[in-house]
Amino acid sequence: MQQYLPATKRRGASAVEFALVAPIFFLVVLGIVEFGRMAMVQQIITNAAREGARIAVLDGATKAKVTTKVNDYLSSGKINTAAVTVSPDPPDSAGYGQPVTVGVSVPFNDVSWLPAPFFMGGKTLAAESIMRRETVE
Repeated sequence: MQQYLPATKRRGASAVEFALVAPIFFLVVLGIVEFGRMAMVQQIITNAAREGARIAVLDGATKAKVTTKVNDYLSSGKINTAAVTVSPDPPDSAGYGQPVTVGVSVPFNDVSWLPAPFFMGGKTLAAESIMRRETVE
């Protein structure tokens, strides 16, 4: 026959269980937060590269116009430290139908919500968009 201990003899059991489970739980929660932010920033820089490429393929496009468009889009997502590349430079030097590439990259440490990102720390998120030049021949 099994005997049950009164509640007074199991007083610290929940504290011990919490001490064992809490670090793992918080590690998982912080990992979810970090991964979610990474996915969000990746989508924002992908969209910014696409918006920049849409400007770059038009007549009269300059690297300054493309960079301004990309940075305006990124600022709505609170991203201020991105590097923008445009190839060819200037973009309107490409002929009709030739590819124009706009790249955007940002270090994850600059956009993480955590004070010290531990999974993605030191990584760089990058996106690139390639479109064909639209111009009057």
